Amino acid sequence: MNVLEEHKTNVDYEESKPLHIVMYPWFALGHITPFLQLANILAQNCHKVSFILPNKIQHKLTPLNHHPHLINFIPITVPPVQGLPLGAETTADVPFEGRSYVMAAMDLTKDTIDLLLSQLKPDLVFFDFTEWLPGLASKHGAKSLYFATLFAVSGAYFLPRARAASESGRDLTRPPPGFPASKSMIRLRAHEALAVGNALTQMEFGGPGKSILQRHAIALEACDAFVVKTCNEMEGVYCDFIRKIYSKPVLLAGLVAPEPPAGTLDENLASWLDGFGKGTLIYCALGSECFLSKDRFQELVLGLELTGRPFLAALKAPVECKTIETALPQGFVERTKSRGVVIGGWVQQQLIMQHPSVGCFVTHCGAGSITEALVSHCQLVLLPQVTDQFINSRMLSLDLQIGVEVEKGDDGHFSKNQVCEAIEVMMDGESLVGQNARVNHEKWREFLLVRSLEHSYITDFIQSLRSLLLSSDGP
Repeated sequence: MNVLEEHKTNVDYEESKPLHIVMYPWFALGHITPFLQLANILAQNCHKVSFILPNKIQHKLTPLNHHPHLINFIPITVPPVQGLPLGAETTADVPFEGRSYVMAAMDLTKDTIDLLLSQLKPDLVFFDFTEWLPGLASKHGAKSLYFATLFAVSGAYFLPRARAASESGRDLTRPPPGFPASKSMIRLRAHEALAVGNALTQMEFGGPGKSILQRHAIALEACDAFVVKTCNEMEGVYCDFIRKIYSKPVLLAGLVAPEPPAGTLDENLASWLDGFGKGTLIYCALGSECFLSKDRFQELVLGLELTGRPFLAALKAPVECKTIETALPQGFVERTKSRGVVIGGWVQQQLIMQHPSVGCFVTHCGAGSITEALVSHCQLVLLPQVTDQFINSRMLSLDLQIGVEVEKGDDGHFSKNQVCEAIEVMMDGESLVGQNARVNHEKWREFLLVRSLEHSYITDFIQSLRSLLLSSDGP
């Protein structure tokens, strides 16, 4: 075999051998779940994934692992940190301000991850908040990829390098300079900008002098490439903007529509849902990390009651209350017992949204919930709470026009009447806004569920990963 033939044989082998990928997501279910969804797609295409996660949540994720022979869960112990409650492992175990302790604990796993990488010898490492991981990946001969679990529009809106380029970039009520002009309607309101600015730059995140924005900025500069769970048809202009600002590959995995989890809906819950007509029930969920104040919690559930429709709400107990029961308005349980349920724990969201009786989804606009909602028949009522959720909500309501956002006052508060009005717009069948949103939603749903679309994106995505590995010059 001559030199050219040997080189071609080596290249052909590199382009066909299975990839080995390590995933180490931020310890929040809203991040861990999309990492696992992408792992399933990669495993379906015969690639190996070593998935590092906290010990105690493995049992929750096992039903979502559709390829256990290729996706290997590697549970690790979350180190104790002063301020982190005993037994807490993810952001779901702590109030919003407790996230800093979760990050501090993840920082203490650096030596563990270093050892694992030396043993696993992966080709690629997917990460998000642990900005020190690119250095470890490089040390062990792997490429590092920042996997953005948020939508590209949100990443582009808050992009650190774009905002640092000019004084005007510091005003979060406006997009950064160069943001796609046709989407200029997407912006934060004053009270949102104030809260987001504090959360990104002022709040300690893992230790003194560390903020989310600082960590995010370091991670984006240090990684070899970005991965976004989206498609060009929906967010191409935002992906192009990120590429232009960082001059790095932005690899699109497609929207990665989630597969139904293994198992069936809880028998008691399924039986209760069966008692209502098709598309009549409201499902409300604000994610595993949202802790409303008691007054906002009560306004929300009273708004659900005010619709007169059946409802199922999966909500965290308010910050001032130990249980859901003590947070509910006086007389609420008696008034709604035949048609309303408020659950404080984890629920089977995907299976609930697939039930025929569920016709409306009141969502906080987290990226994972939006992805699940886009491929469902549920009409969308948008109630964003923090950071990227505000931008996601604007994209859905103003850009794609597939949902209606609950109106709020200048202070960010909403009333039961505003909750009820937004739901009625989407469910009464007479509102032109609601009719238009339903039509648009169905078009996107049909488009996103075309299997050839997902196959095309994943094929291109995997080829891009191989190209990244084969590139002698890096990204």
